[in-house]
Amino acid sequence: MGYPGKNHKSYQTPKRPFEKTRIESETRLVIEYGLRNKREVWKAQAYLRKYRKGARNLLVLASSAADKDLYESKKDELISHLQRAGLLGADADIEDVLSLKVQAQLERRLQTLVYRKGLARSPKQARQLITHGHIAIAGRRTNIPGYRVTRKEETEITYFGTSPFVSDSHAEKERIAKPASTPKTSAFARPQGYGRAGGR
Repeated sequence: MGYPGKNHKSYQTPKRPFEKTRIESETRLVIEYGLRNKREVWKAQAYLRKYRKGARNLLVLASSAADKDLYESKKDELISHLQRAGLLGADADIEDVLSLKVQAQLERRLQTLVYRKGLARSPKQARQLITHGHIAIAGRRTNIPGYRVTRKEETEITYFGTSPFVSDSHAEKERIAKPASTPKTSAFARPQGYGRAGGR
């Protein structure tokens, strides 16, 4: 055991760092969920890996037929925990734990749920609102975009009491309620004809 006051890595880096298909899939997840970097994908994978390992250990315990009561109690404990976390449905079983994808964990992030509930125009804006202290869970300000929201807390996500977004007359809130029908041009896009061939 290391020094308890020291931070430790909560993820594992890929064993094959230059695998093309993995890099492309992780890049799509970073863009889709508005993540800061791929470390957040690796953290979600490590979080699910822990539960999949527990499910495999339960299958080994079930095959040994040593103590069925112990197996059932541990199975119910694992599944009920994942149900409270919002990762599994009502009629889930051990096979459902083993088939969990990283997207299931990314969907439970506060950043994703703020966007899904219509409190932000995009995942990137949802991250900005959270880090700037505009989002609260059950009235308590939460400024961690990667916070894992439980099923019980999901309905309690709102704007923080003193945030200007609480007011219906806030200009940005009106844009969130009525998104633009045509995509805006990127601020970093160069105008046509600019550069060597453009004569400028």
